[in-house]
Amino acid sequence: MAELDFSKYEDLQACIEESRISITKDYIKSPEVLMVGDSTFGTLGNFSVSIGKAKSKKTFNVSAIVAAALSNGSVLHYNAKFPEDKRFVLYIDTEQGQLHCQKVLNRIIRLMGHSLDSDPENLLKLALRRYSPEERITIIEQAIEAIPNLGLVIIDGVRDLLYDINSANQATEISTKLMRWTYDKQIHLHTILHQNKSDENARGHIGTELNNKAESVLQIEVDKEDKSISVVESLLSRGKDFEPFAFCINDEILPELVEDYTPTKKKAGRPTKAPFDPYKDITEDVHRKSLTVAFENGSIGKYNDFVKALRRGYQSQGVKLGQNRAVAVAQFVCNKRMVVKDNKVYEFK
Repeated sequence: MAELDFSKYEDLQACIEESRISITKDYIKSPEVLMVGDSTFGTLGNFSVSIGKAKSKKTFNVSAIVAAALSNGSVLHYNAKFPEDKRFVLYIDTEQGQLHCQKVLNRIIRLMGHSLDSDPENLLKLALRRYSPEERITIIEQAIEAIPNLGLVIIDGVRDLLYDINSANQATEISTKLMRWTYDKQIHLHTILHQNKSDENARGHIGTELNNKAESVLQIEVDKEDKSISVVESLLSRGKDFEPFAFCINDEILPELVEDYTPTKKKAGRPTKAPFDPYKDITEDVHRKSLTVAFENGSIGKYNDFVKALRRGYQSQGVKLGQNRAVAVAQFVCNKRMVVKDNKVYEFK
């Protein structure tokens, strides 16, 4: 290959020298640190995701992952093998108050088999519910930079790092930060997302973005035949998928492995398509660009003209709306106060 001269562009030259891939260079395989059996779902320098619907026991499941990491051993079916200089865990909770977070910490310590007299020396658990998304990001970023021997970061509630889960720009910013944090500090990061109520997709544009960038995605769902059991399966993985396993909550309010669990076979064929939802199916950016076109001639008087303008505006952004979908969008943008009816005319705000 011809020699390239980027000396006039110092920043570009530095990026190229750091990022260039060569056939003659030796690259180190990312250390495998989190496994289920002989299947790896977590390596240093990458991030993974847990998704599940409400009440599927997602936090119980991640408690087992954290307990395994802190003890560098096995809990439920999770095995942890962190290097000696990567044994510290940072656990961020963005959703719950301090009392609930303490209950989760209590659970983690008991899963490790330790007494409740003191906090684990290699764990920092932070409850960031009271902070804004920008403040949460700053706290996480600075903690990751400051903590020595950091190996694992948990973010329980990554959606709370955004204002709008359907914003493509915000979703890209957050996924880029996760990739940068994990690469620069050579840590593993595991985060938790809710699933849509109507299907198995992670909620919002942030869900799509993280699913595409994560090295693995775990799904936690309530067993369809026994509601007391939660099932963990590998939904997406760059490596070998693990066999689904299940846990229940025992009398001590701890997750306990269900022995000899046989997963329910899923129905053949395509899953049922979810009904159209303007909030989930169209990003905020597309909504606003479409409305700009729809209202390019100013306010609109009649409702029928308003719906026709919406169909034209959304068509300009590549979104084809039939009559029923256009009516649903009209209701959505009015409910969101993007469009208001004032003095019997519709106006785009």
